[in-house]
Amino acid sequence: MRIGALSRLTGVSERALRYYEEQGLLSPLRRPSGYREYTDDHVHTVRSIRTLLAAGLGTATIADVLPCMVDEGGQLAAACPDLLVDLARERNRITAAMEELRDAREMLDAIIAAPVPPEAAQALDC
Repeated sequence: MRIGALSRLTGVSERALRYYEEQGLLSPLRRPSGYREYTDDHVHTVRSIRTLLAAGLGTATIADVLPCMVDEGGQLAAACPDLLVDLARERNRITAAMEELRDAREMLDAIIAAPVPPEAAQALDC
C-alpha cells in the first residue's frame, strides 16, 4: 500500500509517517518509481509508535525500544527484560515532570487567590 492508504488506516498524517521514516521508526520498501510501499506490518508498527508516543516517549527512545516490543492482542509488552529498566527510567522522568507541573499549578493557584489591597490596584491603574 502507498503512504495515503497507510495514513487512512492508521489516522496518522502522511507528514508524520515521513517523519517516522526519517527517525528510523519505519522502513518502507521503495518502488522503482520512488514511491514508498507499506505492508500490514507497517500498520502495526505505526500503531505501536502512536502508543509509545502517547505514553510520553520521544522518538529517539522509541527507536531504541520498538524492536523489543511485542503486540499481545492490542497491548504492547516489553519482550526484552533489559527494556524494563529503560521504561522505568522514562516513567520516573514523566513522574518528575508531573510533580513540577503540579507545583507550578499550586503556585499559580496561590497567586490567583492572593488578596490585592484596593490601594495597590489603584496605584497600578488596573
